[in-house]
This record gives sequence, structure tokens and C-alpha cells, in this order.
Amino acid sequence: RSADNISYYLTTEGNVMKILTGLDIGTASVRAVVVENKGGRPVLRGAFREVSAGVKKGAIHDLAEATSAIGKVLHEAKRVHHSALKTIYVNIGTSQTKTQLSRGIVAVSRADSEIYQDDIDRVEKASVQAVPTSPNRTVVHNITREFIVDGVGDITDPLELSGSRLEVSSVIIDAFAPHVKAIIRVVELAGGHIGGIIVNPIAASRAALSKSQKELGVVLVDIGAGTTGVAIYEEQKLVSVSVLPVGAGNVTNDVAIRLKIPVAAAENLKLNYGYAIASEINIRENIDIEKFAPDMHGMISRRLVAETMEVRLAEIMDLVNTELKLSGKVGRLAGGAVFVGGGAKLPGLTELARSELRIATQIGCTSREGWAVESDEFAETFEDPEFAVALGLAMTGAEKEGWPADASPGFHKKLLRYFLP
Repeated sequence: RSADNISYYLTTEGNVMKILTGLDIGTASVRAVVVENKGGRPVLRGAFREVSAGVKKGAIHDLAEATSAIGKVLHEAKRVHHSALKTIYVNIGTSQTKTQLSRGIVAVSRADSEIYQDDIDRVEKASVQAVPTSPNRTVVHNITREFIVDGVGDITDPLELSGSRLEVSSVIIDAFAPHVKAIIRVVELAGGHIGGIIVNPIAASRAALSKSQKELGVVLVDIGAGTTGVAIYEEQKLVSVSVLPVGAGNVTNDVAIRLKIPVAAAENLKLNYGYAIASEINIRENIDIEKFAPDMHGMISRRLVAETMEVRLAEIMDLVNTELKLSGKVGRLAGGAVFVGGGAKLPGLTELARSELRIATQIGCTSREGWAVESDEFAETFEDPEFAVALGLAMTGAEKEGWPADASPGFHKKLLRYFLP
């Protein structure tokens, strides 16, 4: 089915769907948010989190386990509204995603030189075809950076302009096809129907970054348990997207190995006593390990825990710096770095990142701008950096479905295309 047919399929008698779900499938947790169309604006009706299973570094590796875990959170979503599972926007967060800059060029087809929608569609298709893609890869996003008409660039929408040549500068993001198919399969087995698939840092950016930050230049860093997503913006344009194969779970594993304690105990120790900068911890401060591992006895140095964490977190920051270097943006992002994901909650992270990246840093949360807010019931969800991806999925899905009052058919299509099943 074509994208246009999918859009119609997801409507009821021509009316825009009233309910959709944002589903964030992570290595450690599965999160879902249910939103309702309230006068053209989304209102949050439910937010849920369950322990993940069958997922490794953002990829489904055990279909049965993953289906069970996702089924639990979708069961909660369906209790909010019986239609919650009919339109699900889901993430893909594997490190096998690949980003390429592309350029499409076409001649304007009409004698009067006016640019029509079919010209825009042709040039966008040309930008995808210009990028070589192997049979086991699937294009997930074709994100327009700018249109160029007869050599004049920085055009957001060329519709009805006049010119003889139309160009587009795009960011093409593709993923390993079996990973995409596994996500579709597991959601369907859990009873859901996918409306679109969105790469983690793109979804998180929609929730946690403002237009002014994207204009100034900003890097979003989404630290999950198994991967770290990075999205760089400048002058409102997406510069680069990448997913790194390391996350907060690696920090936990390092603590478990160094202290010879169970992983579950290491996770609790990390969250309760960990700190990203070892020098900030008193060398005489000790922790009773029995609080976290009842079968173990004795005291351990809190400084030792912090040292272990700092080494791995510094490595993650070094990988982020590498992405900034590849994009030519080291030290040039006035909007700084915004951290989301479960790993963003690690104490001392922003201080370490400020030192390593040498730019301003902050923990990101979801802005309520554009939302219909009826109460403070979900205030904690908006403020929680762990829910940035799920809320970003819902926000982007709402735009794709035409919820915003100013959205016309194809409104969001100009900015972002989705892989649709």
C-alpha cells in the first residue's frame, strides 16, 4: 500500500483518527503513551512503563519474550481507549541505522514553470534514489533539509513558486531490514497496528528540542540502556543522526564486573550512590554492599563506583564528540547539548558532559507547547527524560495524522517521510 492509502486506512470515514499511541521499545524498558485529538491538539490520556525483554541494543532478538513485554504495556494502553492499538508510532533504536546526505534534482515539468506537488514528490524520490541502498536495508526517513529553486536555497516549501530546476537537500536514514520487520512483527503479535516507524533521536528531538535551540545549533543525546542516539541540528536543519552501540547498561555491567556483584545490585548501586565525576566523591565514603546484595557482606568505596562510572561515561562523551567532529560542529553549538533517556538521570552527568564536550549541557524534558493540557495529572511524565522518545513519537504521529489545526494534507510529509508497513 502507498503512503496515501495508509493515511486513508488509518481514518474512519474520512475523519482524522482521534486516538494514537507512541510506543518506545527499549533494551531495559518499554514505554507507551496514549494521546487523544482534542480540537486539533494532542492531550495525554495515559503513560505506561514495563520491564523490557527480548531486546538487545535496541533490536528484537527474542520474538516471544519481546511480544510478552510489549503486550503488557499495550494491554494497559488499550484500557485507556479501545482504539489505542489501531495506530501505533514506534521507534527503532539500533546502532545499525545509517545516515547519508543526499541531493535530488529535477526539471520543473510545466511550461509556465510553476512548481506543483508532483514536482516536489519527484525531487524527493530522486534524492532517495541517489543514495545506494543494499537489498537488506530499508529507508526509514527521507528528511528534507532545504529546497533549492534555480540555485536559490533555504526554501522550506517551493509549492507554487516558479523556476526551471528544483533541487532538494535531504538526510536519508536507512536501517537493517530484518530489524525493521522484527519490530513490525512483534507489535502485530502483541495486537497493535503500526502507523509509522521513527528513529530514536528524531523522536526524542521532536519532544525535547525547541525551535530556538535547533536554530542556534544543538546536539541531542538520548542515552538508553543499550544504545545512545545522537541528533545534531543547526539553523533549523538536521545535520546528522547516529546511534552508538553503547549505553547506560554498559555502565551497570562495568560496576558489576569491577565489584563482583550481581547486575541487579550494580544497577541499584549506580542509581542510588553513583556519580559521574569521581573527584567529587569523598575518598573515605563507603557503602554497605548488603543493602544491594543481601548475600554479600562488607563495605565498598563509593569513589570506586564513581571511578568505574566515569570511565564509561567519558567514553560515551568521546563518541559523541567524534560525531560532532565528523559534522564539523565541535564547540560551535550555541544551544549546547540536551540529554534525555534513562541514562540522563545519572547524577553528575551534565557536569561531566560539560567538561568533555566543552559546551553548555542540560537535562531535556518534553515541552507542553502544542499540547492540550487539561490537568497536572501527567506533569511527571512530561518532565521525565525517559519519556522523551515515547512523547516525541506521539507528537510526530499526531502531525502525520493531520491533528494540528494548521496541518493540511501532506503537511508533515514535506518534513519527514516514514517507513510504513
